[in-house]
Amino acid sequence: MSRHARLPVSTRRLYLRRFRDTDSAAFAAYRSDPEVARYQGWDAPYPLDRAAKFVAEMATADVDVPGEYLQIAVARASDDLLIGDVAFQPQLDEPRIVDIGFTIDPAHQGQGYAREAVGGLLGLLFESLGKHRVTASCDARNIASTKVLEAVGMRQEAHLIESSWYKDEWTDDLLFAMLRRDWSGADESAI
Repeated sequence: MSRHARLPVSTRRLYLRRFRDTDSAAFAAYRSDPEVARYQGWDAPYPLDRAAKFVAEMATADVDVPGEYLQIAVARASDDLLIGDVAFQPQLDEPRIVDIGFTIDPAHQGQGYAREAVGGLLGLLFESLGKHRVTASCDARNIASTKVLEAVGMRQEAHLIESSWYKDEWTDDLLFAMLRRDWSGADESAI
């Protein structure tokens, strides 16, 4: 298990950093948006007390623990405003393979922040933590997330038809991946 992850990670406009207590209200606010929660593993509204507990846990959670997600705050570099989060989970049986996820506050969507944050996360995973393969899955209807994953150079490897019973309906899942050797050739100017 590596603990050499360098946080914060700086991109052109963002910091990927540990959560702070002061992030709880903004975190609860964007997670409470029904459109944000639609494709995620929580329901809206997202209570402030739950957000505060989660933020406190992630602020001190160990980095790169197989089988456990680490959520990382995404803040604007100009004013340190929390605008979203990214996450990664090393596989329990093969920690060189990790799954990622991301969420951006709707007030900050459509400005390239998701692409920039995910690119920063990929850099952390491949360069600092030496991961071999990064995967992501999303609901096939989540076109915005699909575009982000494609924009950072991840390739779609599968389209699973009605593969998940999720929020009272069968959903299709799209599976994306990138290998470390693919990252070496990635266009980092987009980040």
